Amino acid sequence: MGGLSIWHILILAIILLLLFGGNRFSSMMGDVAKGLKSFKQGMSDEDEDKRRDYDRDRRYDEQRRNEPPRQLPRDQVRPQEPIDVTPRAADPVASPPPARDDEIR
Repeated sequence: MGGLSIWHILILAIILLLLFGGNRFSSMMGDVAKGLKSFKQGMSDEDEDKRRDYDRDRRYDEQRRNEPPRQLPRDQVRPQEPIDVTPRAADPVASPPPARDDEIR
C-alpha cells in the first residue's frame, strides 16, 4: 500500500502514450537527449579551455624562470639611501592629552 507497483507504472505509461501519442512522446525524448548531448559538449569544451589555459600559463612560467633577471639601465639605477628611523622629539607646543573621566583631578 502507498507504493507504486509495476501495474501502477504500466497504467501511467499507457495513459501518457494515449495523451501524447507515440510519435510526440518519442520526439520529446529526442529533444531531451539532444539537450543532454549539448550540455555534455559544453562541459567538455569548458574543461578543454581550462586545460589549454593551464598549459599556456605553465609554459609562460617556465620561460620566465629560464630568463635571466632584467637589469635597469645604468643611468636609471639609484643609490640606496639609508632610512632614517630615529624617533622625533615631541612637539613642545602641543597640549597635553585631555583628562579622562576616571582620573582624579
